[in-house]
Amino acid sequence: MKMLTNSPETVVADALAGLAAAHPGLRVDAERRIVLRAEPTRPGKPALVSGGGSGHEPLHAGFVGHGMLDAACPGEVFTSPVPDQMLAAAQAVDGGGGVLFVVKNYTGDVLNFQMAAELLEDEGIEARTVLINDDVAVEDSLYTAGRRGTGATVFAEKTAGAAAELGADLDTVARIAERTNAACRSFGIALGPCTTPATGRPGFDLGENEIELGVGIHGEPGRRRAPFAPADELAEIAVDAVCADLDFGGDAMVLLNGMGASPLLELYIVYAAVVRGLGKRGVRVVRNLVGEYVTSLDMPGFSLTVCRAEPDLVDLWDAPVQTPALRWGR
Repeated sequence: MKMLTNSPETVVADALAGLAAAHPGLRVDAERRIVLRAEPTRPGKPALVSGGGSGHEPLHAGFVGHGMLDAACPGEVFTSPVPDQMLAAAQAVDGGGGVLFVVKNYTGDVLNFQMAAELLEDEGIEARTVLINDDVAVEDSLYTAGRRGTGATVFAEKTAGAAAELGADLDTVARIAERTNAACRSFGIALGPCTTPATGRPGFDLGENEIELGVGIHGEPGRRRAPFAPADELAEIAVDAVCADLDFGGDAMVLLNGMGASPLLELYIVYAAVVRGLGKRGVRVVRNLVGEYVTSLDMPGFSLTVCRAEPDLVDLWDAPVQTPALRWGR
């Protein structure tokens, strides 16, 4: 498999160097492997910190900036960052208002962020942790106890980040993130496997006419394998999965996310079918994102995240944001 890398050992370091060169509004600490906003945290503002394995870009570093994260900690590909990274990131952005860790529910991330939170508390820095667990596909996958964290991460980082910018305290910001996670459900479908730089080979096997329904963002198995089907049918499967798990109450915000190797041409075809499928169930889409936001290296396929459009959450979603991956209202 041909890949635009120099060596498997330097993939993350080389990508961080490119991120720094492309986005001078960020501070990239290559030695400690943390990504920070260029400007210091406003005194008293709660700081938002997240992170996870690389390979899911733009998650998380692409969401560092005004209106979202204050810092992100990239680990090696599909590998949790370490507590020292998380601690260094939190220390760097603490402005006296405490720190909120936004953590996808994967065992390594949960354990390492928990340790970092304890170390922060030992230093007298107030810390909160919000767990993202929106994937309806499976319980207790290869990487998790409970449901996996996926596209709700984008919604939670956006709404909580907006609340922090608007002056909310740490407890309020944490509650906003928890409410957002609770209002979201996600489901992913893979048309093929992803290729990890360390091996240069597909991370799992799919037959020529097989797809994985409910795939995880590391290529973990989903609900079942099934024959390949037209886009409209796949969209209906995803819509049915999320709507069977949560009543979205009429209005919703939708993320139709590419997994890394499906072009926008295809994603728009799926999105049109998603809107139709939600409409048949009485759900009106009031906000949307279509594109690559939580990827799995070069995996073909998509994930659907639907978030109940509670009025204050929509207001926080609409608030100004300025990051490498999301920009509006400023």
